[in-house]
Amino acid sequence: MENTALERGTEWLARGGLRPTRQRLSLASLLVGDGLNRHVTAESLFALSVESGDRVSLATVYNTLRAFCEAGLMNEVVVDGSKSYFDTRMDDHPHFYWEDTAELTDAPKDQLEISGLPDAPEGTEISRVDVVIRLKPIKLTVTAG
Repeated sequence: MENTALERGTEWLARGGLRPTRQRLSLASLLVGDGLNRHVTAESLFALSVESGDRVSLATVYNTLRAFCEAGLMNEVVVDGSKSYFDTRMDDHPHFYWEDTAELTDAPKDQLEISGLPDAPEGTEISRVDVVIRLKPIKLTVTAG
């Protein structure tokens, strides 16, 4: 693993107050090692770890992603009841979900306007608002001439 990726991963874990175990450091380096933000599923991060030669079980990947979220290092974006993505970009921003490729990408934040939200029920507060815009390809019809 490249030194810069390890350094970034170590700093990222420290920001969340997490101890840099071998598994956490390996996954953190894959997530933030190049300085870019990522949208990953547990399965896609597991595949990346296998490609990089790390031995991290899928269960460990799930548990580690949850720990990263609890530490405030990532957000979980639920696309539907069975599909979650984990986002390293922590500012409030909308997402595009590409139905044909099952990919989650950032949508332009400056083009979204939310004019109001309902009041939170008594005894609660709004912690965040997730906006996922689902996209599908336009089916072109061909007419015979």
